[in-house]
Amino acid sequence: MTEQPSMSVGPTDTGGERTDLPESPRGAPCWVSLTARDLQAAEKFYGSVLGWEFRSTSLGDHFAMALRNGKPVAGIGAVASDMQIAVVWTPYFAVPQADEAAGRIRERSATVALGPVAFASGRAVVAADRDGAVFGAWDGRLPGGWESWHERAPVVVRLRTRDAFEAAIFYGGVLQWADGRPDGCTVSYEHDEVVVRSGDSIVARLGSGAVEAAPDPVLRPHWAVEFAVDDVGSRVEAAQALGGTLVGRGTGPQGEYAELRDPDGGLFTIIARSDCM
Repeated sequence: MTEQPSMSVGPTDTGGERTDLPESPRGAPCWVSLTARDLQAAEKFYGSVLGWEFRSTSLGDHFAMALRNGKPVAGIGAVASDMQIAVVWTPYFAVPQADEAAGRIRERSATVALGPVAFASGRAVVAADRDGAVFGAWDGRLPGGWESWHERAPVVVRLRTRDAFEAAIFYGGVLQWADGRPDGCTVSYEHDEVVVRSGDSIVARLGSGAVEAAPDPVLRPHWAVEFAVDDVGSRVEAAQALGGTLVGRGTGPQGEYAELRDPDGGLFTIIARSDCM
């Protein structure tokens, strides 16, 4: 059993200022997006839980960009009902050429589910790796202000997979990690995780232990999107008050965290801001 590949608002077509891709570390996550069912409901929930504001995009009435302190952090596209796909968060990784990335995905026996799809300012690919974890690749321009990801790490992506070493080889080949070029990402093994860095910043983590055939999506291989918050406890209470569900809570190597589902079933994680990296 695997996640259903899905696509919501991409890193561009936001209707705002944009910046060229070379500022994005090659192979690093550059955007996350939620495929939702109802845009207003999603805005109400994530606005209250994560303190986001929203603005419209050039993609139409079903799409919005989330802002934190005036800077873009995520996209939401209310297309899950129309496309009959799951409500899910998906990370996108910056690549120089979407077609080449799609080719590398297929060469490694993984699945390109969608794309490359052309937008006004770039091209996107949505794929599932060999264990079924869904991710995207983006070749194009990004919203102005997205650099805040690398200032205080408001968004972290973490792969929960069957075998982190095997996954690192796969993603290393697809996203050209550890190829020796200065604009790429490096990979190391720390505290039982594969850690991906761009310069001195940790941009992704890969951990083993997921069960491919598990009926619970939390246990199956997937990219977990983590949002840093100042107070985990109060954000859990806010989520529950709005119909969200607490899946799990604890303290890990990077600090306090809570796994949550939004009212439509979208899985995400919050982690204490001071501990998030």
